[in-house]
Amino acid sequence: MKKFLLLALFALSMSIHAQNDDDAVGTTPAAATDMKFGYVSYSALLESMPDYTEAMSRYTQLEEKYAAETRRVEDEFNAKYEAFLEGQRDFPPTILNKRQSELQELLEKNIAFKNESKRLLADAKVVFMKPLREKLANVLATIGQEMGLAFIINTDNDSCPFINPQKGVDVHDIATRMLNQL
Repeated sequence: MKKFLLLALFALSMSIHAQNDDDAVGTTPAAATDMKFGYVSYSALLESMPDYTEAMSRYTQLEEKYAAETRRVEDEFNAKYEAFLEGQRDFPPTILNKRQSELQELLEKNIAFKNESKRLLADAKVVFMKPLREKLANVLATIGQEMGLAFIINTDNDSCPFINPQKGVDVHDIATRMLNQL
């Protein structure tokens, strides 16, 4: 994503320079540098949204249900394993093999359940956050259009270590205000 953003910025600056070189009347170099952009921490905005707490609460409830089921199946496996260990000396070979197979099958099912739970939780988080992300994207697009910004940079994960305050506009407060009005 960073490479794409840097490539887009480079291409934009190259096209501005090309326009300046090709323009018979000529624009001043200052006109080419008048391009404004916005910047914001996307995750900070997302977390400040009124619906964020509800979405995360729903996610946490689902996560707790999967955790409870995981504990239940682990307890069931442990109980069967302890029973197997206590009786394995007395079991005939066919019963011993049958019980070992049952334990192996139960262990594999438990592992599959844990993996499926992780996948389902990740999918659920995407579903819970989708309306918030769409609302945020619409607000940022509106801000960009209204302010005449070329683009809005997401500053999360230190993706932009320096922003010239004369060129960039922090849109966090404006976006927060608009999100709270929706």
